[in-house]
Amino acid sequence: MAAATAYTGAWEGTSYVAYLDTIASPPVWTICNGDTYNVKKGDVETREGCAARLRRQILEHEARMIQCAPQLWDVPADSYIAINDWAYNTGTGAACKSGLIRKVKAGDIRGACMELSRWVFAGGKVVKGLANRRMNGLPGLISERALCLRGLGA
Repeated sequence: MAAATAYTGAWEGTSYVAYLDTIASPPVWTICNGDTYNVKKGDVETREGCAARLRRQILEHEARMIQCAPQLWDVPADSYIAINDWAYNTGTGAACKSGLIRKVKAGDIRGACMELSRWVFAGGKVVKGLANRRMNGLPGLISERALCLRGLGA
């Protein structure tokens, strides 16, 4: 849990004041590390509150992902963290319907890792932040695809 929250928190960034995420369609009020649950304009959160929100969101999110793909229990730890980070960012509804999760269910984890590079679009355009998160990484922060493949010893 600690590794997952640290990884997702680093990619999501932290905002202690609610902001309108306009990349989402429709736009949604967001706070802390990408939390949209019950968030409204004007909300403010503390560091501790954001940490608690992220832990809750990761646990709830993980439960939904395991429900749609119980095969995730058998995925190596780094691959699991990468796939769940992707699903946290894209939403479990889209994730559970994806070709990436179909590959996980079929036991093709390497193929699932490679699918991550397809999830870099918003509004039909490549978003640099998504490309960094999925494929390129940032200084000191490994990409989801690289982390996923590292779990397989690649």
